Amino acid sequence: MNIKITGTGSYIPKVITANADFDNHEFYNLDGTGFPQDNKTTIAKFKAITGIEERRYLEENLNTSDMAVIAAQKALEDAGTDPETLDYIIVAHNYGDVKHESIQSDTVPSIATRVKYHLRIKNPKCVGYDVLFGCPGWIEGLIQAQAYIKAGMAKKYLVIGAEALSRVVDKHDRDSMIFSDGAGAAILEETEDEGGILAHESGTYAFNEANYIYFGKSNRSEAPEDLRYIKMNGRKIYEFALMNVPAAMKTCLENSGKNIKDLKKVFIHQANEKMDEAIIKRFYKLHKLEAPERVMPMTIQELGNSSVATVPTLYDLVLKNKIADQQLEKGDVVMFASVGAGMNVNAIVYQY
Repeated sequence: MNIKITGTGSYIPKVITANADFDNHEFYNLDGTGFPQDNKTTIAKFKAITGIEERRYLEENLNTSDMAVIAAQKALEDAGTDPETLDYIIVAHNYGDVKHESIQSDTVPSIATRVKYHLRIKNPKCVGYDVLFGCPGWIEGLIQAQAYIKAGMAKKYLVIGAEALSRVVDKHDRDSMIFSDGAGAAILEETEDEGGILAHESGTYAFNEANYIYFGKSNRSEAPEDLRYIKMNGRKIYEFALMNVPAAMKTCLENSGKNIKDLKKVFIHQANEKMDEAIIKRFYKLHKLEAPERVMPMTIQELGNSSVATVPTLYDLVLKNKIADQQLEKGDVVMFASVGAGMNVNAIVYQY
């Protein structure tokens, strides 16, 4: 039995926010003190570290579930799949639906249930549920789907990663410039075609690492105490990622039976350009090799970090030939890898 992705889709929001749009923000440190440098200097340093020049925010009339539906519709069409034949819908997200200018997250019913509703699926045996696994949520959804299909409990899955981080950022925190919105989706099913998921690796590190990414109050001391926003310890995350992601990728590759020279592309979570480059460099160094050119497609420069949506969106764009000098051919071996809140790490070796 081979388990393959037979269709992909993504939704990239239309609102473009450039780095220059943050020039009039009032940034504060975590302790409420102001920055010693002006915003232009802060933004220039941010660009040098993250590689981000602009990011996408969803339109005011849309929500996380709306983006998920659009990406799902595209994936279903791409696969030529009747929605009524789906056994499961998994939606990976972290903050649910947060309406424009709202402070409340809405997760009941689940985002997966909302997707099923908007797809107008009548079949009650199509089961929908959500996955909260930080940025690696979409990859973890694929891992769960594969297990169910292998066990004979399902034949066809819709796995979506969708997030609207613009609705939960603190505009007084310079880290808010990293985050963006979007959705990506894939149809995963049993097939007689060669390839598919060859191996996976997954882990949660929570002994000391659980609160590297968390919900906290605004950096602006005058802000209401009851409001909470996404916060992160960037230095700790960077060190954690460089220590654990390459090792997980190496284990996953070994379990797949493939050689690193077989690897054509690595679709890594678009968290931070410098961090991703360092992860890839260290991964290849574990094999005493230099990282090949163009092995790591990137979208973070234009799309920012949309959490669970980055990997499926990136994969969809490459398959649709929308990223220059990044193509795949049938039989190519690739890897999906991610790191995020938890702290969670995972990877999949996949043959296209």
